[in-house]
Amino acid sequence: MLEDTQLKRAAGILLPVSSLPSPYGIGTFGKAAYRFVDQLHEAGQKYWQVLPLGSTSYGDSPYQSFSAFAGNPYFIDLDVLIDEGLLEKSEVTKVNWGREEDRISYEALWDNRYRILHLAYKRSTHKRLKKYREFVKENEDWLEDYALFMACKAHFGHQEWLKWDEDIRLREPEAVAKYEKQLRDEVGFYIFLQYKFFEQWILLKEYANKQDVEIIGDMPIYVALDSADVWVNPQLFELDEDRKPVRVAGCPPDAFSDEGQKWGNPLYDWKAMEQEDFAWWKRRMAGAARLYDVVRIDHFIGVVRYYTIPADDSAKNGTFEWGPGEKLTKALDEVRGETKIIAEDLGVTIPQVDELLEKAGYPGMRILEFAFDGNNRHPYLPHMYPRNCIVYGGTHDNETLRGYFDHMKKKDIAYALEYTDSSSKEELIHQIFLMTYRSVANTVIFQMQDVLEKGNEARMNLPSTIGENWRWRLKKNEFTKKQIKWLNNLTKLYGRD
Repeated sequence: MLEDTQLKRAAGILLPVSSLPSPYGIGTFGKAAYRFVDQLHEAGQKYWQVLPLGSTSYGDSPYQSFSAFAGNPYFIDLDVLIDEGLLEKSEVTKVNWGREEDRISYEALWDNRYRILHLAYKRSTHKRLKKYREFVKENEDWLEDYALFMACKAHFGHQEWLKWDEDIRLREPEAVAKYEKQLRDEVGFYIFLQYKFFEQWILLKEYANKQDVEIIGDMPIYVALDSADVWVNPQLFELDEDRKPVRVAGCPPDAFSDEGQKWGNPLYDWKAMEQEDFAWWKRRMAGAARLYDVVRIDHFIGVVRYYTIPADDSAKNGTFEWGPGEKLTKALDEVRGETKIIAEDLGVTIPQVDELLEKAGYPGMRILEFAFDGNNRHPYLPHMYPRNCIVYGGTHDNETLRGYFDHMKKKDIAYALEYTDSSSKEELIHQIFLMTYRSVANTVIFQMQDVLEKGNEARMNLPSTIGENWRWRLKKNEFTKKQIKWLNNLTKLYGRD
């Protein structure tokens, strides 16, 4: 076992940045984020896990971003910009950012946030600063391409790049030069947003680390079709001569979906990636290593074997193919430095996945919600855990614990009650925390919704649906002193402090 890949015996909370309280419609890198870090420290929590920080596209999913490298401008804190003299308080307070404290209105953000940020850009003198020039230089492998991509999207009415004029869609050199000149100011705006995003995030991460809190970030295995990554690097994806996907990602029919799932992400051309020694992946991992202390690779099993669906067919008619496996993990290890990796190995696994995890030393995941089916040797039950794993009550894709137990089958709830030594369903969540904290698993992570014992009204995402996902927010003062003290006691009692 590779010791430098294991996480310490500790506990943490999963709370997306978007779910933090703020007066401006969505969580940001402002005062509430710093207060949450303080609360984690007070609660004895060593990890803050966030969802992907990229800018979101249609459906508002952080797993469908315009770039694998760029950050979400929505997270730039407006109060910081006010303190810097780039905005007037009245300019941001008079905007309707949404009417519900615990729900994000993406419509209100789309209508107003970029307009407000543009005011800050126009007033900023950042181009005179040495640290701005250094930022542009340090990120030259993606930053200007991304900014041009976003400027062109705005120019073409925010349509996906496959619907742009052919010359710029195919990135003909003359067209790239033409739009760089024509959209120079808008390109500058998107570079400014990334400069502010990274400036604020790095300060927040440094503060968290000083408070003995490490950040767990999330890296989606696939990128969105409508992204700068695919537009700039078409040779690394399975695209036809018109740059349209030949095959796309998804998963086959299973217990959760009779039809399977067609995610629509373009598949990597793994042979082409291997020929360039996985250079794109190395850049991506190095970028993530600067942002996070630990990186969770989403859908890690796809590194070993992935599901491929013809672009014009249904998920039922897909097939499995072999991925790069150890070749990719070795490439990631070359550049990750001290940043650790978690493998999201959920789903139908095969022996080759377990073998790769053993070789790489990456911890896999266990989900409590999947454990109580009456099988006393289920790998997600605490008495079956290895030390090198991360235990979750549930993830952002699952029901909350309260919602899950409310809908459990009678025989399964009876087994859960007996297993956790609970006298009633009302005790279950409390007992689940005790049971997982005392387990041998190195790391335990619970969603904030489960700390608060919320029902499914606070669920973050229901896969294969759009419209109401990714909206839940923590209310101000909802994470109480009583809950903080309880978590702190658990960490001390079971050696996770």
